[in-house]
Amino acid sequence: MEQSARLPAFPLILLGAMSALLIASAWNDSAIFDEVAHVAAGYSYVTEFDARLNPEHPPLVKALAALPLLFRRDIAFPIDTAAWESGIDGRQWEQGRIFLYDSGNDPDAILFWMRLPVIGLAVLLGWLLWRWMRTRYGSAAAGVALLLFAASPTVLAHARFVTTDVGATLGFFVALVSFIRVLEQPSRRNIVFAGIAFGIAQTVKYSLFLLVPAYLIIAVPFALAHTNFPIAERLRLLGRSLARIAAIGAVGLAVIWLVFLPVVWNYPAEKNIADARAIIGGFRIPALRDLDLFLIETPGLRPIGQYLFGLMMITQRAAGGNTQYFLGEISSQGTPLYFPILYLLKEPIAYHLLSLIALIAGLRRMTAAGMRPWRRISGWIRGHPAEFSLGTFVVFYWAYSIAQPLNIGVRHVLPAYPFLFALIGRELSLWLRPAVEPNPPTWLAWFFGALRAYLGAVPRALAVVALLALAWVSSLLAFPHYLSYFNELGGGTDGGYRIATDSNYDWGQDLKRLARFAEEYGIEKIAVDYFGGGSPSYYLGEKFEPWWSSRGYPEGGGWLAVSANVLMGAYGEIGSGFARKPEDSYEWLKPFRPVARAGKSIFIYRLPEKSPEFSPN
Repeated sequence: MEQSARLPAFPLILLGAMSALLIASAWNDSAIFDEVAHVAAGYSYVTEFDARLNPEHPPLVKALAALPLLFRRDIAFPIDTAAWESGIDGRQWEQGRIFLYDSGNDPDAILFWMRLPVIGLAVLLGWLLWRWMRTRYGSAAAGVALLLFAASPTVLAHARFVTTDVGATLGFFVALVSFIRVLEQPSRRNIVFAGIAFGIAQTVKYSLFLLVPAYLIIAVPFALAHTNFPIAERLRLLGRSLARIAAIGAVGLAVIWLVFLPVVWNYPAEKNIADARAIIGGFRIPALRDLDLFLIETPGLRPIGQYLFGLMMITQRAAGGNTQYFLGEISSQGTPLYFPILYLLKEPIAYHLLSLIALIAGLRRMTAAGMRPWRRISGWIRGHPAEFSLGTFVVFYWAYSIAQPLNIGVRHVLPAYPFLFALIGRELSLWLRPAVEPNPPTWLAWFFGALRAYLGAVPRALAVVALLALAWVSSLLAFPHYLSYFNELGGGTDGGYRIATDSNYDWGQDLKRLARFAEEYGIEKIAVDYFGGGSPSYYLGEKFEPWWSSRGYPEGGGWLAVSANVLMGAYGEIGSGFARKPEDSYEWLKPFRPVARAGKSIFIYRLPEKSPEFSPN
């Protein structure tokens, strides 16, 4: 592993394989639910310079995704629609559907070209992870981290769609690594670079505002850990650290202004203000709401006002939670078990075994010193700012995510993944390193000691290589259904829908596969209850008949297709904050079993001419 990871070709081959998996697996995926809004918004940013669509997500990733479309002359984006001109509620979804399916455009071509830049961001993140790890910890650690990153089903799932999750992961990584450089070498150049990274991160996803408390949580213990200094000097160190964070924030604010300026250029001020009043008029902190309205009303400050508007909007939404299916129950209340269980079940078991080995090895190494606990910890913090920062961020981000009621997918903890892989890679590389006695009495003692050390490391190396190979095999076997991936503990890719749906399993990605199924089997009419961003009428044409539970048993039986998200929403037990009408529970479908699936997420039924309740005894 050590020698192969040293080769410059190693990351290129690995990231090339990752790119091939991403492009090939996304080719037949229909638009997932969120892409409808993100695709239309991104295209409007780079052509209309108007940010009215999808304000709850910053513009950068969506705008980057839309750039390839500027080289095409056959794209129509109508702005004379009610969805574009009307109020804010739901207009991004309607405008997105019009753009993709009702304007003479080729939705598959639009999705393909807009997904490529997102794939590029994932590859860039993998490259930066490998480079940073190799520079700091060596080739073996970098190789392990990149192998874990490139084979992660969660990374592969969300690096193929026009969403902000992979961009956010890249933003967190670059911003935190830049901040670590400031801790180690607080030069003006490093502070400016960290500020630029922080600012760009804020224009990717609003959850990256968490960098502010993360910086503080890292900087305060790091300054106070200098126990060899008097308390007054430690407080001065803390003051300088806080001043550097403020400087990073100031540079970041300038970057935010620059990125948001083009997308509010043609956004009518009166509409911008009306939209903000409609959405955040009841914000729980009136002073912040009034400040934002003032910023939007002030021409030179509108870019900052639009940023703050989106941040307040997403904060408001996150506090309200979201209805989801999880472990057999439908609820709008989050549970602390959501993210830990899904992380356990949606990564290969080999990942968790490698994590366990790394954790045990790291704890044994850290407790080997004989110093008092606080001196040992403070000394370790001073000597290991990178490891302390990575570990602190992972704990902080997981704790924050677990405490939130917004449980709509394991993708929301994706930003912690590169740091987990980095820590695992580092600890495993140290664990694999042969422990040769530094000062043997004779050369013969050195020889036999080294021989024992290297031979003793062979079983460890074989175990790590075997587990990494198993992880890759698990991911390759899941191709192309990475979004629906669950490991064996979660029922596998076929059975994971019983654990959770939505962006964990069924986000609408299999509609094109349903259309292909209907074509292959010569189906003339199929009732469809679909969840996602695709258009059944576009892909199925006259074969499509819209259906839902309350319509009851289809007259004359025939073909029926139901999305897993819909079905679990109908069958799950009713939890807190959720109400379901009896006619929406698909009771009449329960006696039947699907005869096939489109992909993994759409269940296909062949119903008899009469429902069983009308059949003769």
